[in-house]
Amino acid sequence: MRLWPWLYKRYTEKIQLRLTVYFVLVLVPLVIVSLFVNFRSQRILLEQTEERTKGALTSSMDYIEVTLQNVEQISTLAATNNNILRLLNKTGPELTAQSYVNFFEIMKELSSVTSISPMVSQISLYHASSRMLLNATNGGKLIEHPLQVLRLQELAEAGGSAITYVMPDMEFPERQTFGSVMDTDSISLVRTMDLNNPDREPNLLIITLNKDKLLDLLVSLLPSPQAQIALYNDKGHLVTGTESADRTRNGADEESGSGSEISTKVDSAYYKWSLVLSQPKEELYRETNLNRMYTFIIIGISIVLACLISWGVYSGIASPVQRLLKGMKRVGSGNFNVRLENDRADELGYLTRAFNKMVEEQRHLIENYYEQQLQLANTELKFLQSQINPHFLYNTLDSIYWTAKNYDADEIGEMVLNLSSFFRLSLSKGRETFSVEETVTHLHYYIRVQQLRFLGSFTVSYELSEESKNVPVLKLILQPLVENAILHGLEKRRDGRLLIASRVEEGCLVLTVQDNGTGIPPARLEHIRSELAKLAAYESGALSYRQSNPKDLFGLRNVMSRILIVYGQRAELQLCSAEGQGTTATLILPLEKCKENHELEPPHPGLHQEVKLA
Repeated sequence: MRLWPWLYKRYTEKIQLRLTVYFVLVLVPLVIVSLFVNFRSQRILLEQTEERTKGALTSSMDYIEVTLQNVEQISTLAATNNNILRLLNKTGPELTAQSYVNFFEIMKELSSVTSISPMVSQISLYHASSRMLLNATNGGKLIEHPLQVLRLQELAEAGGSAITYVMPDMEFPERQTFGSVMDTDSISLVRTMDLNNPDREPNLLIITLNKDKLLDLLVSLLPSPQAQIALYNDKGHLVTGTESADRTRNGADEESGSGSEISTKVDSAYYKWSLVLSQPKEELYRETNLNRMYTFIIIGISIVLACLISWGVYSGIASPVQRLLKGMKRVGSGNFNVRLENDRADELGYLTRAFNKMVEEQRHLIENYYEQQLQLANTELKFLQSQINPHFLYNTLDSIYWTAKNYDADEIGEMVLNLSSFFRLSLSKGRETFSVEETVTHLHYYIRVQQLRFLGSFTVSYELSEESKNVPVLKLILQPLVENAILHGLEKRRDGRLLIASRVEEGCLVLTVQDNGTGIPPARLEHIRSELAKLAAYESGALSYRQSNPKDLFGLRNVMSRILIVYGQRAELQLCSAEGQGTTATLILPLEKCKENHELEPPHPGLHQEVKLA
């Protein structure tokens, strides 16, 4: 129901579509009459062809029925042959010399039966007692596998005195088929020996039909080299035919004339076998298709002429307006690089030139505005970045002072070495991002200074997932969090533990700084969270960090402002704490915002110190 409103809308909006529809409507009666004549002629040709083909297939099916009846009569003669039955009864389960003499006589009798009908390719006899399979052509062989013996016995008991037709691809034990065991590739007639004896042994007579003879008979019915013919048994299995692949009875029962072929099928009244002949439609319809092709060419030329005429009318008036409409839509979606081609000197040409000029002016205005905003954001970020260095320098110098009063000069030298390495990172010639692994490596310099200051009163461990190690992050993004954990959480503990971890989770980089220090009182924790939430609101409202006028929480405010500016509103700084148990600070940064902006500068040999991370 929604299609008609859509078509009507397109019809009312597009001038070219309306003009084309008007011209095509003139051609509709001619097209209908021409197609009707072509389809009618094809239908008559199809009915005549099916009638002739069905007559020929019926005659061939009658001959096949007679052939099968003759083979069944031959099987009856062989199954009741007194000489063969006598030799079978004389032969026991043990294979003696006399047994082989008897088998030889049996094969001679079977050979004489084979020569009676040309439709019999080979005849075999299975002696159940000795498990010997005698073949009039290939000699004898012993059926050794118990499951195959059992399968032949089941086949004898299931058939009784009746006749069973077995396909060569019927599954047999030990990944074998009936054809591979019997050395045949054609359908076989199977029945038990000694038909008149109710206490008969499960000896089997196997007569294989000559597949090539049947195929020669069927090929003579083909009307053309591209035609296909196939004979199917009552279960729909392919007995023989010109097809390269087996088809089921369902495939043979398809409606005549469907698809790219015309199929005609005749069923046997007695055996329920089917004979199917398929002929490509293009062969049958070659002449009528030629006439149809001429009709389609005329129709196609008429439609092309109608479209060209409508296009000529349309392009002079409506096309320039349509281009202007599309250009306005693209500008409305934010594409200010649109330029419309214009080679006209009339009113529409003037309108197109005015549109191009307007878009160019809009693009310059927007580029200038965005450039100013980007410069303002970069300036603010540089300002926030530079604030952290003096703050940390004062704390570090204080650490060196207290360390000098408690330790020898060697330890002071180690502190200065770590301090030099850390400040080399913060003054890295404008580089703003480092990988997580590099960030933690340089952060260890600062932690080592604090460990020396606090006489090793706390330990540090690192848990960095492999997928997070190479993710770039802002430099010094973790240092304020680690500084708070040491100075406010671990300063008064003698068994302090500091954990720094990173992982990738749900499209975000998660950085964690955790300590087992004194924790934050609930009222203080609520105040901190409230201030950070206000800062996030300031940043989303395009208010600068300096306008918020911070009076405390310098480090946390600095980190929060920087991640909001660089990583956007999806970035988070979460704090969890419990008094007496410790504090956990977590940074959540969107992975799509984590981008490298500078190549890593090689470390200075004099200040390089290897740090191993867990």
